[in-house]
Amino acid sequence: MVDAPYKSGLPKTPILRIEGLGVRFGTSQVLRDINLTVDRGETVAVIGESGCGKTVLLKTIIALLRPTEGTVYFDGRDLFSLNEKQLTAERIRYGFLFQLAALFDSMSVAENIAFPLRQHTRRGEREIQEIVLERLTEVGLARQVLSRKPAELSGGMRKRVGLARALVLDPEILLYDEPTTGLDPIMSDVINELMVSTRRRHPVTSILVTHDMRTARKVADRIVMLFPSGRLEPGEPQIIFDGPTRVIDSTADRRVQQFILGEAGDRLVEMRQNNGGSNR
Repeated sequence: MVDAPYKSGLPKTPILRIEGLGVRFGTSQVLRDINLTVDRGETVAVIGESGCGKTVLLKTIIALLRPTEGTVYFDGRDLFSLNEKQLTAERIRYGFLFQLAALFDSMSVAENIAFPLRQHTRRGEREIQEIVLERLTEVGLARQVLSRKPAELSGGMRKRVGLARALVLDPEILLYDEPTTGLDPIMSDVINELMVSTRRRHPVTSILVTHDMRTARKVADRIVMLFPSGRLEPGEPQIIFDGPTRVIDSTADRRVQQFILGEAGDRLVEMRQNNGGSNR
């Protein structure tokens, strides 16, 4: 049985509401019957093993993927009822930090960060440069990197440039896809601290997909765990945990405990059964 959805006890205003969401690719059901509400200003970590649909969920939230069933309401509007012009206007209210930062290789750091401003606003070049420098400073990078290309940056620096670009339009909601993947523990914690400080500086709602329980515990108010749909019991919800970060360690669900402790447990048994009982 899934833990009860997180409620803080304080009045909240939902900014995102997901109802009956399902995504299927051919015969493969990736997401099924996802129901989730995110309040304005909340930081939610979505966890779960590889292949359970976390990144697909993020892409559906921003309407980069169309669901097979259900819908997503952003600030009360059904995203999938909008035409392309209306959808573009709504997407500007999002910031997205992609898993590998997704910087444009042919552009300098300055051009990468400025890109959304030039695409979606009519700000003058002087103002654009001021905003770029402000956001660069905010993520802890010196102005000397502005002229560099992404290939000249470390993985951590690329992530920080990606975050600076995600922030330039002052988004209402920030989506992070595996923000610490591929980083060493020190740089991972730098990114964690940046996510925390971003929330303090900006009135932003954040949703992050992560495998890193240290990140989830440090950054999130609330944790949601997805389980692969193909391994659920008939009729069982795909969200197997939804609650405050502070209570996840005490959940009774064995699957949640094994994930947060990094134990193969039942998964190893399943793999052996699927291989006909072989230990190889």
